[in-house]
Amino acid sequence: MSAWLAIIAPAWIAGSILALLSAPLGCLVLWRRMAFFADALAHGTLLGVALAVWWQLPMGIGIALVSVIVVLGLVLIDDERLPVDSVLAVVAVSLLCLGLLALTQLTDQQANVLGFLFGNLLELDWADLPLIGGSVLVGLGLLAYIWPAQIKLATHEALARIQGVNPTRQRLFFMGLLAGFCAIALQAVGSLLISGLLVLPALTARLWSASPKQMVVIALLIAQLGVTLGVWGSIWLDIQTGLSIVLILAILFFVALILSKVLTAKFWKARQ
Repeated sequence: MSAWLAIIAPAWIAGSILALLSAPLGCLVLWRRMAFFADALAHGTLLGVALAVWWQLPMGIGIALVSVIVVLGLVLIDDERLPVDSVLAVVAVSLLCLGLLALTQLTDQQANVLGFLFGNLLELDWADLPLIGGSVLVGLGLLAYIWPAQIKLATHEALARIQGVNPTRQRLFFMGLLAGFCAIALQAVGSLLISGLLVLPALTARLWSASPKQMVVIALLIAQLGVTLGVWGSIWLDIQTGLSIVLILAILFFVALILSKVLTAKFWKARQ
């Protein structure tokens, strides 16, 4: 048992630390209706990794560069004739294809493609935890700083403008925070599943919460449960850790959805 814990404990702790940021950030993604944007940024991390390896730069710089390009590109291609969600879907797919192409053709990372796509949390060791913890702490600090303005924008943008909130600046802050989270979460769940780690706990919490604060707390508990069951489940099932975590979160969502519908139906039946 101690031998297993020596391998699993760093991954388990790292995932739990990551969930501290993913839960409130995921709630904000839902409230701001930016799930497709988060998906596009998550897929862009793959291209960022490829560019960083190709140019022999730190991985974070490559991901930051692609994130800036994505934000500027979305501003340039903004068109009232095109639905925003459709544009973001096209951008996400394009970034994923470019990232895979660059990673497999321009670098020697072909053997690591599955890890970049689905994550490999079990490769983390104790030496990685301070960096992850510090990064999450900085992310939580930035999130706390922009939180009041973001809530105002999510509630009523016109009123937020009157109260002095700058939507453009806050959008850039939020996009930067999302990009940073994608860089941290890449090894945990991979490029394809980052949006699942963000959105699923918040979406599940929305079914059972009556206030924003309650939603964040429930999302945090669900994220922690998903990480715990996902890490241990990946060992038991011998599958990618990222796949296991997101699959557990998806199961929790569908169970919560079915239970909420059943309880709602029973409530209305009792009222009749």
